[in-house]
Amino acid sequence: MGTGTGPQMLAGLGRPRCSSGIPQDLGSSWCLPRVSGASLPPAGSLVGAQVTSETTQVPENSAVDIYCTAYKPSMSSPRIEWKFQKGTSLVLLYYGNELTEPYKNRVQFSSTKIHFSTVTREDTGKYICEVVEGSSQISKSEVNLIVQVPPSKPVAHVPTSATIGSKAVLRCTETDGSPPPTFRWYRDTMLMPSDPKTSLTFRNSSYTLDSTTGELTFEPVSSFDTGDYYCEASNNVGSPQKSDVVHMEANEVNVGGIVAAVVVLLMVLALIAFGIWFAYSRGFFSTPPARRSFTASPRTAARRGSGARPKTLWLRRCRVPEPPSPSQPPPGRVQTDVLLPGVRPLLRRELL
Repeated sequence: MGTGTGPQMLAGLGRPRCSSGIPQDLGSSWCLPRVSGASLPPAGSLVGAQVTSETTQVPENSAVDIYCTAYKPSMSSPRIEWKFQKGTSLVLLYYGNELTEPYKNRVQFSSTKIHFSTVTREDTGKYICEVVEGSSQISKSEVNLIVQVPPSKPVAHVPTSATIGSKAVLRCTETDGSPPPTFRWYRDTMLMPSDPKTSLTFRNSSYTLDSTTGELTFEPVSSFDTGDYYCEASNNVGSPQKSDVVHMEANEVNVGGIVAAVVVLLMVLALIAFGIWFAYSRGFFSTPPARRSFTASPRTAARRGSGARPKTLWLRRCRVPEPPSPSQPPPGRVQTDVLLPGVRPLLRRELL
């Protein structure tokens, strides 16, 4: 046989092999051509050159068949595996001759296809069919399923005020549409073209419009950009949806407003400084006087030494008449005025 075109019996081996040295499996006539300097694929990689990919779109809540084009009726005892990939997540759908738990009540399996009785937007993703014999992968087919969902009402993120000469970004967002919608912008009910220079109405504006992300960027903003804005989302499924209208006003730099803000700030700082000065001048932040110490009489000290606890009574300051004699207070009792900050003087009397 020609090199790299069919199986070839190698000396001393009873199993057909391709001229490249790769064993021929399941009676297939597939062989990889010999390429100078090329290395053999690792175990478990594609042996046949059959890898197909297609895209299928169906409306939400409808039935769909996803075919496994990798399967051939001529294959003997193949093992078929189905996998579902969405983003970076990869899960088994059909493995070990049975459907996995999430799909048992929704999917019917046959050797050539899987049948969904109904699909939702969560079923959008890539379905991979692998036909395997032992540990060698024979072929693989992929189907990108897009479950069609009409867009919901988009939201227009528009600043209400923009300074002339600066940059302003308007955004349109929508999260339900499948496939993802494209976006268009309107100003004063007029469709904004991708290039403003192509329109007499918008040629005095300077902006860029990304229909995929929904971003409308003015750089710089001009006085002509004042108007009522809204966006529209569409994906050819259902009717296009429009956002609410938001007004944007393009203004010059407000120098008077800046000056007024500075004046107000200075007045506030002056009031704070005056309040601090007034508090200090009235003694609100002065250091309170220290309390006076008391010397107990010998009788009081003796009672304290015996463990008895003296009683302390606080009274309002009052006029105490001086005793006729002796001129000094009787032993065992001390009286004095105690000054407390912010409180009228009190008379502390210690009773034996």
